[in-house]
Amino acid sequence: MSIFIPDTIKSIIGDLTYDLDTSGLSGAQVLMFSDMVLKIEKYHKDGDETVQLIKWLDGKIPVPKVICHEICGEYRYLLMGKVNGKMSCDSYYLERPNELLDLLAEALKMLWNVDISDCPRCRDLDTELEEARYRVENGLVDIEHTEPEIFGENGFASPSELLKWLESNKPSVEPVLSHGDFCLPNIFLNDGGISGFIDLGDTGVADKWRDISLCYRSLKHNFDGSFGGKVYSGFYPNMLFERLNIEPDWDKLRYYILLDELF
Repeated sequence: MSIFIPDTIKSIIGDLTYDLDTSGLSGAQVLMFSDMVLKIEKYHKDGDETVQLIKWLDGKIPVPKVICHEICGEYRYLLMGKVNGKMSCDSYYLERPNELLDLLAEALKMLWNVDISDCPRCRDLDTELEEARYRVENGLVDIEHTEPEIFGENGFASPSELLKWLESNKPSVEPVLSHGDFCLPNIFLNDGGISGFIDLGDTGVADKWRDISLCYRSLKHNFDGSFGGKVYSGFYPNMLFERLNIEPDWDKLRYYILLDELF
């Protein structure tokens, strides 16, 4: 397979071998080297903010190091350091739910402890809903891959009806640094600690319950066999709230899970 790579990046990677990572749904090409990752995607200005944010996060939380960033024609090329460790959905951690939950709670608190006063990106609800409206109006919502109860006989009639409900029922917010897609594959663990946060395209200042909600859903589906096909015992989703020492806000949990169905 022939992949065009700009000379500036070629000079860094040389003839190193790589594997193609096909696990994501973003449409980007991801080349995995032994100690680097090259992400190739169609250029969009939001990506400029993401690169700026990754650089801003360097030294605050463990994120990939930006090695080289190039725009060439219609494409963005982002070469980053590779995060060590295992995805938090690795079977090692799913078989050890207590260890996993302690680490995920630590990861959430790590995000919340970052000073957001000069954070270069805001992902508030108005921004999210504006993007959701664009997706709905342009037929970009994939209802085939949503939670089964969201649309249909006992759910919303359509993505536009869901959007209208979301716009009419905005919750109060507790602004923190939010990952934006706090799902188990995006949190890497190693040697009893957090080794890295990846896929930071939606990271910015937002309500803390956005990450809690997506973490809750991701935990539920990884343990109940929805992802991977294997059911793991010794876990129930509410254990997350016990580790965070907070009471679940079921209205916010539902709201942010519903919002995510439009993306």
